[in-house]
Amino acid sequence: MTTSMPRPPARHWSGPVFALLLVILVVASFASLPLHFADFFTADAVTSVAEFLGGFAPPEMGTGFLTKTAIATAETLAMSALGTLLAVAAGLLLAIPAAGRFGRPLRALVRVVLNVLRSIPELVWASVLLIAAGLGPFPGTLALGAHTAGVLGRLFADALENAAPLPEESLRANGATPMAAFFYATLPQTLPQMLSYTLYRWENNIRAAAILGVVGAGGLGQMLKFHLSLFQMQKAATVILAMLLLVALVDAVSFWLRRALTR
Repeated sequence: MTTSMPRPPARHWSGPVFALLLVILVVASFASLPLHFADFFTADAVTSVAEFLGGFAPPEMGTGFLTKTAIATAETLAMSALGTLLAVAAGLLLAIPAAGRFGRPLRALVRVVLNVLRSIPELVWASVLLIAAGLGPFPGTLALGAHTAGVLGRLFADALENAAPLPEESLRANGATPMAAFFYATLPQTLPQMLSYTLYRWENNIRAAAILGVVGAGGLGQMLKFHLSLFQMQKAATVILAMLLLVALVDAVSFWLRRALTR
């Protein structure tokens, strides 16, 4: 009785081709862009940067300005939190049809909507919504919600599609309705992953909310733009420090929540 040796697995050519194309893209990017790294290290550049940074010291620590900065910090935090909550609600509603729950034509249509939502940056959404709603945090919150809904909707839909189908099929085989089987079998599988995506996008929205104020959407960004435009560098330094503290705080809370969810 003779035994044949198993054949080695066939080597697929797509991996090396993709790596080669990626290397070509990187090389072409460096070749086509006029990058002048040496200009950063000239004596004039170093002197100019040192003088510019020196204008930020010391930060403004007056009680009145600190109170104003704290209010803007709370406004930025509220914008990011509410915008993320709106995005979670909209993203989950769009993710269900985007995962193919109601047929392939609707899946394709909803995925196009998600692509449009996330392809438009928050600044562009805010600029458009400012025309309709005026200055303030309300259009900034809607801008965060619109962009983040596109991102979370796509991530949620992918998580639902990659979930193991057997638990839901078992419930439906035993008489459960499709909606009940989804909520009791598929959704619990993907919920930890969805919560992780949500916390990560909340961290991103903190930074985005601080930037949206540049176009007049309120919060720390609006204060930063105002004081920088008037060359009030010490007050701008206080606002920047508030941004850094807020991002650090949210990063710590998000890390703690993710650790708690994985235990």
